[in-house]
Amino acid sequence: MSFSSEVKQNLSKMTNLANKESVKYELIGYLISNNTTYKNGKIMYKTENEYNINRFSKLLSNINIINQEIQIKGNNYIITTSKIEKINEINYNNEDIEYIENIQKEELQKCIIRGVFLGSGSVSNPESKYHLEMILSTKFNAEKIIQILSNHTIGAKILERKNGYGIYIKDGEEISKLLALIGANSSVLKFEQIRVLRDMKNNINRKVNCETANLNKTVNAAVKQIEAIKKLQKTGEFDKLSESLKEIAKIRIENPHASLVELGQMLKNPIGKSGVNHRLNKIIEIVKNIC
Repeated sequence: MSFSSEVKQNLSKMTNLANKESVKYELIGYLISNNTTYKNGKIMYKTENEYNINRFSKLLSNINIINQEIQIKGNNYIITTSKIEKINEINYNNEDIEYIENIQKEELQKCIIRGVFLGSGSVSNPESKYHLEMILSTKFNAEKIIQILSNHTIGAKILERKNGYGIYIKDGEEISKLLALIGANSSVLKFEQIRVLRDMKNNINRKVNCETANLNKTVNAAVKQIEAIKKLQKTGEFDKLSESLKEIAKIRIENPHASLVELGQMLKNPIGKSGVNHRLNKIIEIVKNIC
């Protein structure tokens, strides 16, 4: 089962159907999703997810809408019912259903977001990427939902799709906040566990990559230094170096894998990393002037 299906299964088991107002607003979320169409006085909701269709049917039955027909066509579950006259908060605009009021109660805001997610939402497995999307039938509906999310400090964006207007989130923390908002508590715990492990893994990889890059840089510098010293030895210029440069050159040749700090500690009069680096760079400059 996909992570998205797990979330919907989690939500479909919520036992809050006793509150008629909550039921109505969750149902509104379904109705304004792009998976719901309205034509010739009939509402049709289509989905591939059995949890979605079962929850939608329960919501209809809970507000005494019993004239509903469920069919299975291919991979799709389709539920059809008549125009719902008793919900005054929606407007049947030609073939679109639009949510026309502003919800003040926080609990009802959660319900409509839950309905939209169940109706047309999806969330990727956080092990691979962070992406949550809900598709609304009209831009008007999408902007209404964006405003509700904004009220709960959840950042989301709208993107026009061929089949409607997508509200999407690509930030792990924001997705977690939305899942918590709509009541997918067990899914939030799993999402956060995966997110923590993924972030730890990414941090470790970044550290390893950084250390590898630094090691490569150190090795390349050492090779360059040793080549310069050997050129001076071949050309007879080595004996013309100052005693301090001769000393560091000999130690570098004898210890090709040592760090600058280690080389500095090997000197008769130890010096720091910057001092060693200065002397070796001076040798390289001498070689450039000679060659």
